[in-house]
This record gives sequence, C-alpha cells and structure tokens, in this order.
Amino acid sequence: MELKNAVAVVTGANRGLGRHLATQLMERGAKVYAAARRPESVDLPGVTPLRLDVTDEESIRAAARIASDVTLLVNNAGISTATPLLAGDPDMVRLEMDTNFYGPLAVTRTFAPVIEGNGGGAVLNVLSVLSWLHPADLGAYAAAKAAAWALTDAAREELAPRGITVSALHVGYMDTDMATVVPADQKADPADVATQALNGIEQGLPEILADDITRLVKKGLATAPTAA
Repeated sequence: MELKNAVAVVTGANRGLGRHLATQLMERGAKVYAAARRPESVDLPGVTPLRLDVTDEESIRAAARIASDVTLLVNNAGISTATPLLAGDPDMVRLEMDTNFYGPLAVTRTFAPVIEGNGGGAVLNVLSVLSWLHPADLGAYAAAKAAAWALTDAAREELAPRGITVSALHVGYMDTDMATVVPADQKADPADVATQALNGIEQGLPEILADDITRLVKKGLATAPTAA
C-alpha cells in the first residue's frame, strides 16, 4: 500500500508507539486521524484528533462517521494490567480482553466497510511477542494478544477479497510508558518499530517481526513446551 496520500486512523495515538506511527505517517505524506479516548491529549501538530474508545462501540461508530475517508486503520491502542489468569482479578482479565481483543475486533468491523468503500486499503494490528509466548504473570495480556493474532489471521483472509490487506506487528518490550520497569537495554526504540511497521505495510507483509526476541520466539513455535 502506498502511504503517500493515504488516510490513516491510528488508535492510541496520543503517546508511545501510536504517537510515533502518527508522526511518521504524516512524514510519509498521509493524512492522520489521531484517535484517543481523550482527544485533548493529542498534541501532535498536523493531525486531526479523534475521540475513539475501543471499548465503546458508539464512540467507534461516531469516529467512523467523522473519518469517512479512511484507507488505513492502525489498531494500536492497548493495555497491560500484569494480571495472571487463575489468581488474578477476573475483572482485569475481562478488561484486557475487552481492550486488546474485542476492541480491535469492533474497530475493524466498523471501519472495514469504510475502507472498502474508499477503494480498499490496509489494517495493521499491533500485537506482541506474547501472542506466542505466554508467561503466567502476564497471562491475561498474553491470552488477549494470542486471540488478537487469531483475529488478524482470520481477518486477513476475510478482507482480502474486499481489497484490504491485514498485517500483524509483533514486538517485545518497547521504550514506552507500558514498560517503564524494564531495563533500557531490553527495550526497542518505538520510533524504529514504527518505521518497520510502516515499511511492512507498504510492502504488504502479513507479519512484521520488529526485534530479535520476537524473531527467535517465532522461530521456536514448533518446539514442544517445557515442564515447569
């Protein structure tokens, strides 16, 4: 997909990776709707702030009515509550699933007909190495990202006849607010990750693996699980 003159909606664009994606899309000549639950928190010059809460379907429908010229959807918004599946608060598990799985599903279902009506385009889902690697202490997040990986693969097949490509971005820790407790040498630069993601969209890649740990884990998927 050519990003020059594309029209992008980026969820969670007020900070972190989403902010870098929005900035670099503008630098490549795209029009950008920077979506956030609180659009007043978007301070990037040149973008159009857009209210969008991925857990609120009415706000998603309202955003789609405003961004009616969209050709690229970036499902970036997400949360991590560090909740284990068995011992953790069930409400936190549901919140992770609502935000990281049902949210992108609802946004994609709403925006796909708009993108199709504009002649086709692309969807990028920001996933994680934890789509494939499932540590117990991050069980809720890993389960939600694994579900979002399945969503991405199924949507790719479903949307292809409608002229919409679907790409998955998988990455480990990034230097963002979500990973403040992680040592700096274990975190990727979100600006570099954004560049890889946008290059992947332009090349039509189904999967973009943004760092060494992600590539290593993907390569080892056929390995049998080890006993605890």
